[in-house]
Amino acid sequence: MVDKTNINKVGLKCSYKDLTLGMMVYGEKTSEAFKTGEWTSVQPVVDEEKCINCLMCVPVCPDSCITVVDGKRSPFDYDHCKGCGICVKNCPPKAISMKGVK
Repeated sequence: MVDKTNINKVGLKCSYKDLTLGMMVYGEKTSEAFKTGEWTSVQPVVDEEKCINCLMCVPVCPDSCITVVDGKRSPFDYDHCKGCGICVKNCPPKAISMKGVK
């Protein structure tokens, strides 16, 4: 039987009977283990000269990929950024733009 709470075993060959039931929470903070940013084709890039550190990009990121350390914006967490561009739309000085991922 597959351990239904161990997300590190995702992708194992198993029967549908071994999968977790829908609408059930089996663990916490599991999203940190999935690098969801791997599939995006674009990512936000900051022009540090234009950035005024207003932090308006931080609360709008749906995946919490922009954090604040010591009152300043930290680099983007590209492992979890899906490239939605919401931060671009909410940047008053237009310091964030989307660039293609190579």
